[in-house]
Amino acid sequence: MSNETGPTTGLTVRTGSIDLAYETFGRPGDPAVVLVMGLGTQMIAWPDEFCQQIADIGRFVVRYDNRDMGLSTHLSQLPAPRPPAVLLRRVPAPYSISDMARDLLGLLDGLGIADADIVGASMGGFISQSFALHAPKRVRSLTLIMTSTGSRRVGNAAPRAFGAAIFRRTPVDREAAVETAVATFRRIGSPGFPFDEVAVRSLAERSLDRSFDPDGVLRQLAACLRQADRTSGLAHLSIPTVVMHGLADPLVGVSGGLALARAIPGAKFVGFAGMGHDLPRPLWPNFVDEINSLSRASLTRT
Repeated sequence: MSNETGPTTGLTVRTGSIDLAYETFGRPGDPAVVLVMGLGTQMIAWPDEFCQQIADIGRFVVRYDNRDMGLSTHLSQLPAPRPPAVLLRRVPAPYSISDMARDLLGLLDGLGIADADIVGASMGGFISQSFALHAPKRVRSLTLIMTSTGSRRVGNAAPRAFGAAIFRRTPVDREAAVETAVATFRRIGSPGFPFDEVAVRSLAERSLDRSFDPDGVLRQLAACLRQADRTSGLAHLSIPTVVMHGLADPLVGVSGGLALARAIPGAKFVGFAGMGHDLPRPLWPNFVDEINSLSRASLTRT
């Protein structure tokens, strides 16, 4: 790895039968911050500038593609069940959120990282919680963004957003896929901040150039739909935690974030007015400040 602070790209690590693609920012000797992205979203959705801002506070930032996404292994040999069938429990999920958490453990093992500040967004928050429950000693701190506990009683989507996620048609070509991404983020994004169509369109185009696998998204979605309720387990965690949530999130309702903050002893809840289910650029300094404060506290604690 490079000793430079800029991004290091084109890296992979093997964990079990999965190759995980990852990129880094900062110096490997600095305390690690691992960024875990959400459903159907590649690691580049953690913007370079955002990653660099975390690296600039003296952290070694790792972002990676989850299984079935981006340049990581795509499990094309597994079925891609339709969401209604999964919801009705007519078919099983091809793999679980716990399996994806074990991927994260394999990433840390492969990189020789003993422990890290884990930052998870949306499905990445599900994975991060599961990882913390499975390997708490590997987690210095938890930052959970626009996510929930796994309980179906909290964090429910607004009907329009839920329908768009569950019943949307698969785009048939690149142009349609880009337009679908733009329309989706316009629907679930932050109403209190300007919609940056140029940035959303650019991210969609770059993501499609890296990989296009609608079946992989369905397999990830199945894992989300069949995830366990982690509430009781979270009560036993002793990990510094901050929960950040948009107060206008239509996809994972704010009740999910509030339930997380109640479930994890000592967790701090930060709600952002006007934020939906995305990472609006004007809030990046707030996110970085919260991650930094929690990271510093976790280092002092250890």
